Amino acid sequence: MQNDLAIHEPCVPACIGSYAMTDNRTTTTRIVMLGPPGSGKGTQAALLSEVLGVPAISTGEMLRQAIETGSELGLRVAEIVGSGALVDDPTMADVVRARLAQDDAKDGFLLDGYPRTIEQVRALDRILEELGVALEMVIFVDAPERELIRRALARRREDDTEEVIQHRLTVYREKTQPLVEHYREKGQLETVDGDKSIAQVATAVQHLVSRGSN
Repeated sequence: MQNDLAIHEPCVPACIGSYAMTDNRTTTTRIVMLGPPGSGKGTQAALLSEVLGVPAISTGEMLRQAIETGSELGLRVAEIVGSGALVDDPTMADVVRARLAQDDAKDGFLLDGYPRTIEQVRALDRILEELGVALEMVIFVDAPERELIRRALARRREDDTEEVIQHRLTVYREKTQPLVEHYREKGQLETVDGDKSIAQVATAVQHLVSRGSN
């Protein structure tokens, strides 16, 4: 269950101008981005989206878009969010299904923030099967905990402390590790060292996507 409407979209840095890749892909690109808070996966998803010409889709963006449509699904999401409750897995799956069925995602997508649990992994598998497509790669942007804490403290919210941030990271690891192992066993997981500059990480991601699509 999740509710990411309060999450800020990543700021795409100026280095995007130097992040380019020859368009020699032979298949469409469908990627899940994994990574703990502060790893920079959102920024990398935005950069890669510009290069590949496929949308970077965050959980928050999907929820906001669903609400803005005013559809039956959007009204259901608005009611849940308005009550302060977390969006349940079945409703979240409906939101993801609707978003991935849109025209701009037909040639590929970068999912940022979904799935987060094994149950959501199974839901995504069913959605992609319904759409007649398959997930091609899972990119796990990771970094040492000390660096994640340093980054979080540098931009922390008013009530954040090192202990709060550390607890948040611990909970994330507990929830995400099964996903990492699941995708590793399926041979879909690629890990990127996020303890580097944005440009260096972008180069590593570019290499993985180029290698994986030839």
